[in-house]
Amino acid sequence: MGTMGKKTVGDPWSKLSRRSFLKGAMWHYAARVSVLILVLLAGCTQAGIPTAPSVEKPAEKAAAQPADRPAERSPERAVEKPAEKAEVKPATSLGKQGSQPGVEKSQQKSVAFEVSFPKSARVQPINGRMLVILGTDDKKEPRLGLSRSGPPVFGVDVEDLLPEQPVVFDESVAGWPVKSLRDIPEGDYYVQAFINVYTTFHRADGHVVKLHMDQWEGQNPFRSPGNLYSEVQKLHVGPKSGTLKLSVDKVIPPIPPIPDTDWVKRIKIESPLLSKFWGQPIYIGATILLPKGYNDNPNTRYPVVYEQGHFSMAAPGGFTETNDFGKQWMSDDFPRVLMVTFQHPTPYFDDSYAVNSPSQGPYQDAIMTELIPYIESHFQVISKPSARALTGGSTGGKTALILQIWQPDFFGGVWSFYPDSVDLRDWKTVNIYEDDNFYHKKVGKWLTVPFPSTRDTAGHIDSTLEQQNLFELVLGAKGRSSLQMDAHVAVMSSLGEDGYPKPIWDKATGKIDHTVTDYLKKHSDIRAYLEANWPTVGPRLVGKLHIYVGDMDTHYSNNAVHLLDEFLAKTKDPHYAGTFEYGPRGTHGWKPEHLNTPGKLLREMAKAMGW
Repeated sequence: MGTMGKKTVGDPWSKLSRRSFLKGAMWHYAARVSVLILVLLAGCTQAGIPTAPSVEKPAEKAAAQPADRPAERSPERAVEKPAEKAEVKPATSLGKQGSQPGVEKSQQKSVAFEVSFPKSARVQPINGRMLVILGTDDKKEPRLGLSRSGPPVFGVDVEDLLPEQPVVFDESVAGWPVKSLRDIPEGDYYVQAFINVYTTFHRADGHVVKLHMDQWEGQNPFRSPGNLYSEVQKLHVGPKSGTLKLSVDKVIPPIPPIPDTDWVKRIKIESPLLSKFWGQPIYIGATILLPKGYNDNPNTRYPVVYEQGHFSMAAPGGFTETNDFGKQWMSDDFPRVLMVTFQHPTPYFDDSYAVNSPSQGPYQDAIMTELIPYIESHFQVISKPSARALTGGSTGGKTALILQIWQPDFFGGVWSFYPDSVDLRDWKTVNIYEDDNFYHKKVGKWLTVPFPSTRDTAGHIDSTLEQQNLFELVLGAKGRSSLQMDAHVAVMSSLGEDGYPKPIWDKATGKIDHTVTDYLKKHSDIRAYLEANWPTVGPRLVGKLHIYVGDMDTHYSNNAVHLLDEFLAKTKDPHYAGTFEYGPRGTHGWKPEHLNTPGKLLREMAKAMGW
């Protein structure tokens, strides 16, 4: 008790010691809190969480880029300037319609490709579309295995590209189904470069456009004579790969003509109408299957079945002298008719859908006033409507309907199978007149769902319209992919100010341009055309329309067929008196049992036509 009044050094409970202790503790905890704040800020930065902006000094803002980081390049500049050559014109990745969302430079290094072509492959400058394709196996060349599900492909436009002039594909160049090279998983790939060469057309309407000139391959750029491709190289692709060089030094050779036989003949003629429109020689043609006894009976004339479809030089109906259809065709009891397929490729697609359009020119007029008259004057056919019938499936199904409906007095009947959309109120489930976006449907106030493009038999979605269109956009800007959706726009849409088809929807975003849809309703919608013109067209179509589709059509074509069916079922004065038939769970390609082979179909058509 006697020591309680003493100040002992080190006594933690003395006044001085308590003050020192508290002061030290405060500094200790302040330091720990500072460290904790710094750790939290670093975590926010890595996670992409916004933090308060920092104020930089002017000198810090002007700091140069690190020497090992590539200079920033706009997505529309993909050509580097060689020091020894004149200024290089830029290669654009997606044309004037804009680039895909999300394609921009990152802070990390990624692989790049430098592509050029040598003088040994081509001396002239090239306008066209250049692609780099990354295959994942060596089973086939990457250019021959492209689809919307892969392999990855990247594309840029090139203009006046000279031999040996490099085009650089870096992470800013848009691709599909991988959007950027920076997103390619590291690994070994079978890499190939390709150039789809464009022709410059000085059209009769005053527009100058650059498109691929068909070389009688059916607007398939990957087998079109004159297009260029590189050898396939197995390359390691990754962040440390640097710039990999590809030489597009191979040229696709001409396609040898297919020889005629006693049964099958082929014609190819220049179209004065189309040549005048395009300012270049444009050809159309046909493949003709002759009936048994044709050559032995020069004074006999025969009915004609015009079979519509995609470009093909094969015999109509798939005829060969050894297959089942061939044996029926050559038998004594088979109907004696000619079967004819058309070849009418355009600079946009492998066929014209047999329409006159402001972007493609007067293809229907060329078929009706040049091609068919040539056939009827060079072959033994009956030149009467009752002796002319049409058929086809898918694209060919719609083409056959178009010819019958727009030329009701010329043809005697049409058998159309699973046709492309015949009512644009349901175009692959999109109502082109009421929906605002071709890729996403608005459901309620807040929700959007993607529009499908294809499905399987069970209804499971295989792809969406956005995926289909973005794939086409990589293969060619301004509608130059040579694929289906771009073909629809070229066939149906009005003319854009630049001479190319006016987009019905923005290819990058899907936004529908409703100033164009008004044009579609007046000129391109089959159901709308019939509804507006039934008093004059209807009497000439009675009993001539026969349409068949599966109710689980891969491309949802059955929905539009049902809408057309509903309209025609209500027609009066006159009633259409035709046929609609649906296949439960039938996919694209479905035909009813009584028409599911060429032999069955032709017998049915001959009976209905009274041949």
